[in-house]
Amino acid sequence: MYTRILVPVDGSSFSNQILPLARTIARSTGAQLAVYRAVEKSDQLAEVSNALRTLADAHGAQAICAEVRGDVAAAILGEAARVPGTLVAITSHGRSGVMRAVLGSTALNVLRTGGHPIVVYRPQEQPAGSAAAGGPIGRIFIPLDGSPLSESIIPQAVELARGLKARVVVVSVLDPAASSAAGAAGAAPGDVMESNYVQARAAAITQAHGIDAGWEVLHGDPEKAIPEFVRNYPNSMLAMTTRGRSALQSALLGSVTAAALREGGLAVYTRLP
Repeated sequence: MYTRILVPVDGSSFSNQILPLARTIARSTGAQLAVYRAVEKSDQLAEVSNALRTLADAHGAQAICAEVRGDVAAAILGEAARVPGTLVAITSHGRSGVMRAVLGSTALNVLRTGGHPIVVYRPQEQPAGSAAAGGPIGRIFIPLDGSPLSESIIPQAVELARGLKARVVVVSVLDPAASSAAGAAGAAPGDVMESNYVQARAAAITQAHGIDAGWEVLHGDPEKAIPEFVRNYPNSMLAMTTRGRSALQSALLGSVTAAALREGGLAVYTRLP
C-alpha cells in the first residue's frame, strides 16, 4: 500500500482543491501527506517555503519546496521516487485555471512519464470554496471495455480500495451507436453478454482479492454515461487506464478519462498502460 501521498501545488486555489481528498486517502491508508511546490527563482524560495508550510500545517502535511529550473514534471517524479510507495495526487490544472485541461499540462506529463498510477482531480472553476470531497471514499468504479488494457488497472485499484475500505464496482457501457455498427457486421453485443462479462469480472475480483465487488451495465455514450453515473455517488473515485480498445489514440485525448476530467468534481485514479 502507499506510504506517502504527494500533492504538487503551484500557489493557486485550483491546485489546492485536491488536498481534502488527498488527506482522506492518507488518513485511510496510514500514509504520510506531503505538499510539494517547485520554485523557479532562488530569491523566491524563502517566501514560497513559508507559504507552503502554512498550507501544509493546515492539512497536517509535510511541506517540500524545491528550486526547479526546467521540467517540473520530472522534478515531481524525482521527489516521488525518493520515497518508495509514493502516490502522486494532482489537479488537472492550476494557475492556468479554466484555460486548459489535462492535455499538455504538468499532470499529463507526470502521467506520461511516471509509469505508475496517479490521482488526477479536475478542479471546480467557481472562485471560492470548491474542493474535492474530504469524506471517506465509499466506492471505486472501474470502467472496463473487455480489453486486457482496461483490465490491467484492476490489481492496483483493488489494493487502493482495500486500503480505503471502499467497495469496488465494475462498470461497462453498451453504446447504441457502437452496437448498431457491430450489428451491421453481424457481431452486436447485447445486454446479456455485457452483463455476463462484468458479473464475471466482479466475481473474479471478489474471489481473488477477498473484497466485495459489484457491477453495473450502463447505456449510452461511454464518455457521458460513466461520469454522469459516478457523479450520483458522492465520495467516490474512478479507476481506469488512459487507454482501452482504442490503444493507438493519444493518452487522455477523446477518452473516457478526459471526459471524466472535463467537468469538475471527479477524481480519477489512472495510469498510462
